[in-house]
Amino acid sequence: MNNFSDLVTSPVLRKNLAAQGFVTPTPIQAQAIPPAMLGHDVVATAQTGTGKTLAFALPILQSLSSKPLTPGPQVLILSPTRELALQIHEAFMLLAPGTGIRAGSSGLYCGASSGM
Repeated sequence: MNNFSDLVTSPVLRKNLAAQGFVTPTPIQAQAIPPAMLGHDVVATAQTGTGKTLAFALPILQSLSSKPLTPGPQVLILSPTRELALQIHEAFMLLAPGTGIRAGSSGLYCGASSGM
């Protein structure tokens, strides 16, 4: 995959990717997106800042935008930290305009309890 438009069939997603300056995928994106677009499970690791969020967000948005939207939640993404949850939410909000897809971020946060 040399650029995102090689796999993204949604004109709206192509436009949103271009508007955000996403043209050429990072190595983790180039390796993870094609099998994810085919519906395969993907387990990948890469350093912070390499584009992992987009590597899983784009296939989700492509899948959702290719079928009629139904009421209620369609995807649940779990995150180990509030900061990562907000980053994921932001990525979805950057790519979702014009798709009819909405994203929300909510959290249940726990802390260590002394005495346990």
